[in-house]
Amino acid sequence: MYGHVEKLAEEIKKGASSVEGVEAKLWQVPETLPEEVLAKMSAPPKSDVPIITPNELAEADGLIFGFPTRYGMMAAQFKAFLDATGSLWRMQQLAGKPAGIFYSTGSQGGGQETTPLTAITQLVHHGMLFVPIGYTFGAGMFEMEQVKGGSPYGAGTFAGDGSRCPTELELEQAFHQGKYFAVIAKKLKGSA
Repeated sequence: MYGHVEKLAEEIKKGASSVEGVEAKLWQVPETLPEEVLAKMSAPPKSDVPIITPNELAEADGLIFGFPTRYGMMAAQFKAFLDATGSLWRMQQLAGKPAGIFYSTGSQGGGQETTPLTAITQLVHHGMLFVPIGYTFGAGMFEMEQVKGGSPYGAGTFAGDGSRCPTELELEQAFHQGKYFAVIAKKLKGSA
């Protein structure tokens, strides 16, 4: 809504694209809130990132899903999008595809781990292979001198009231996730 997830997504795309032979694309899910509600929330206009349809998911060799958090879970807009993937589920068209997760929360207790943990169920029902970053980001995972989002599940940021931007360290973690994920997705595709 405020661009935090998109900022992380841009870094993830850069990281994935840094792997030779990997093409990364950005998509956004359809907005479900009416314009008048978005205006009351002081939400800026949506970016020009293309809107994805559920069937386009099947075309990808791997997917990294990013979303804001609402009450410790993915936002309703993203859940509504995934709820529309029933035909892909029925045919298991996403089975075996690697998938990652990243997120933005409003506060430190706002779901940096519960959001990805609850989102994994969506991947499991599709038969997707969850690719967490674990502690592969190294020292950045143990940073204690500054506020930092993210967890072993994936990159993250804190949005606060919407005015806090992702930090350099959070963006570096997002780049790392993109690169790490792309290497794994490329290996899986090569072994198929």
